[in-house]
Amino acid sequence: MIKQEINEIKRLYTPRNCSVTRICGCYVDGEKNRKTEFKEAFLSLPEEEIYKYFELLRKALSGTLGKNMLNLEFPLASEQEGGTQEFLLRLRDSKLKDDELISGFYDKVIGSYEYVGNYLILLIHDAYDVPGKTSDGLTMDDASDTVFEYILCCICPVNLSKPGLSYDAQANEFHNRIRDWIVEAPCTGFLFPAFNDRCTDLHSTLYYTKNPEEPHSEFVDQVLGAVLPLTAGSQKETFHTLIKETLGDEAEYEVIKNIHENLTEMIEDHKELPEPLMLDKIQVRNLLEKSGVEEEKLTDFESIYDAAAGKDTALLVDNVANTRTFEVKTPDVVVRVNPERADLVNTVMFEGRRCLMIEINDHVEVNGITITGR
Repeated sequence: MIKQEINEIKRLYTPRNCSVTRICGCYVDGEKNRKTEFKEAFLSLPEEEIYKYFELLRKALSGTLGKNMLNLEFPLASEQEGGTQEFLLRLRDSKLKDDELISGFYDKVIGSYEYVGNYLILLIHDAYDVPGKTSDGLTMDDASDTVFEYILCCICPVNLSKPGLSYDAQANEFHNRIRDWIVEAPCTGFLFPAFNDRCTDLHSTLYYTKNPEEPHSEFVDQVLGAVLPLTAGSQKETFHTLIKETLGDEAEYEVIKNIHENLTEMIEDHKELPEPLMLDKIQVRNLLEKSGVEEEKLTDFESIYDAAAGKDTALLVDNVANTRTFEVKTPDVVVRVNPERADLVNTVMFEGRRCLMIEINDHVEVNGITITGR
């Protein structure tokens, strides 16, 4: 799914657009015991509660593609009878009216989700009447192409509110506030099936994790049966490893700067396109060549890439490129530069020593104080 498709689903979680049919929930304590369960027709809930659920649902479709939101594909085995995808499909098709299926889903989550504390498993069913679009992208509300039927799961921590004083307006007094158990924004969730090309894609799911570096791999494996890509942090580390092992001990400043500038240019050229910008093995090699890496250093690049990233792994450019700053660091000095002006910093030899040369303009500050002169 791309950002526009995710936003289209998020827009359903408003009173005007809502088409959610049912909502189910299971409250689990820190000992993995079911404390309570509920199942309701969504629109029969009090209006105030509906708004709160909308907030939770939207949060499960928020973040950055490739970091918080991951498009996962099901392996063929999971689509066979008894597989994870096949189970989710039966759950969706039941419209959350089959108590046995719902209970089985809760068991799968509780058995695989590692979390210290209490949490709420939320599950909704929706049937979205997808409006058609004209060739120039305008929505035609009265021309539906298809119905997108899906389930959305959110796993939300439940924690005690903070202690403190509260004001009693009726008595005009301050008292110790009663601490309540509060349902917080989800830290994990998934949409099944995926809404790819604004159509149902039974072979994919959209997975959400609040912390990209802790994606709950056991949950993904046992409940979804899909394979997680490298985390954002691992992709960045892998990219750095590729550069270090390719260049060896002869990494030149100009080459590293060129890599940064070329990545920034690629992101700028791609920013109007909806799909995330990915780099596969061939594209990473081309990037290094364009940045000035000598051909002889690229002789073993393919084996280096396979060992560091995996033969068929692609890296998300936003995960490996730092477009917010250009940083040059020594043990004693750190220089941070506007990423668009990396050309202001160069290396030179001065009196037999390698030095950084920084071009400056008429305005220079030291510790917040403007200095003048040479």
